[in-house]
Amino acid sequence: MIGMSRTNVGAPEPIARGSTAVPRSRSPSYLLAGDRLATGVVEISDDPTVLERGGFWAVVVDFEGALRCVRFADVRSVPAAGPAALRRGPWRGPDPRSWTTSLDHAAYVAGAVAIRERIAAGDVYEVNLCRLLSAPLPPAGPGGGPVEPDPAALAAVLAAGNPAPYALALDVPEAGLRIAGASPELFLERDGDVVRSGPIKGTGRTVRDLRDKDVAENIMIVDLVRNDLGRVARTGSVTVPALCAVEHHPGLVHLVSTVRARLRPGMGWPELLAATCPPGSVSGAPKSSALRIIRELEPGPRGPYCGGIGWVDADSGRGWLSVGIRTFWFDADRLWFGTGAAVTWGSDPQGEWRETELKAHRLVGLASN
Repeated sequence: MIGMSRTNVGAPEPIARGSTAVPRSRSPSYLLAGDRLATGVVEISDDPTVLERGGFWAVVVDFEGALRCVRFADVRSVPAAGPAALRRGPWRGPDPRSWTTSLDHAAYVAGAVAIRERIAAGDVYEVNLCRLLSAPLPPAGPGGGPVEPDPAALAAVLAAGNPAPYALALDVPEAGLRIAGASPELFLERDGDVVRSGPIKGTGRTVRDLRDKDVAENIMIVDLVRNDLGRVARTGSVTVPALCAVEHHPGLVHLVSTVRARLRPGMGWPELLAATCPPGSVSGAPKSSALRIIRELEPGPRGPYCGGIGWVDADSGRGWLSVGIRTFWFDADRLWFGTGAAVTWGSDPQGEWRETELKAHRLVGLASN
């Protein structure tokens, strides 16, 4: 991923790619993440080495590995009402009846059955099977074209109805990035040489809904994350400070673990991304086998869904990327959203379909008129 070959040992070496300078006066684009507002785009790059060079960057890594980094000139703190202050007007979302899915009920259940067969054959232990929902943006006026995408307006709706620890709004049309996220999951957080990941596995409406299967899934993915971080970490530094902790989010509970490591000397964002992308919690185990099965069963790329989305401050050595779940993005005059579930041998295919509905219901409802 990230344009590099992968091996089982050592740290992959990044391949330098391209950058484009952007005149500041032409760019009204922004990133709002937590209390950080970044404006004034000066550079767009797909080269991971820029994240070690300096500056404040928005970072989006697609599930398939495409990387887009956007450097901003100005960064400042803003109040919690940031999304509402940035929006161009009230949010106008799709008609709730207009959403379509890349995998309907029958296709999704058939995919889950096929994964269980692959597990029985010994090909894989767990696969996260996902589907993409999309709907056309409403018209701007009678007989007119669709409304202009407004990530901040949607982010304001999400912040009010579904607050999330890794909420963000990113609007950089010149890079093809128009995203409103309400992710509860930490993919990577870096502070100097200390790295932390917070994989989520296990979802229910209440704690009583969580099953032994959810605990087993979480432990399996924790082992995968430990292995990924171990490729770039100092020997003996990978630890698990929290295992299967219960976190409450609007309408849902999750099992969340924490994996921590210290990077080896010479390891930075390029090597860290190469070792860990895509996130293990939304792919499966073993990751290489799960990715192959995902390509076979899902009808198209996931894009920013299930990738990594966030920011890097290369001057301070800090940053975080969320897992791109509970996230909307705009493309081709449509609004997109992804939902999925982990399939294991203990899965009920119908139950996994219902989990995808549970994860989508609240947020798609908020985004729809």
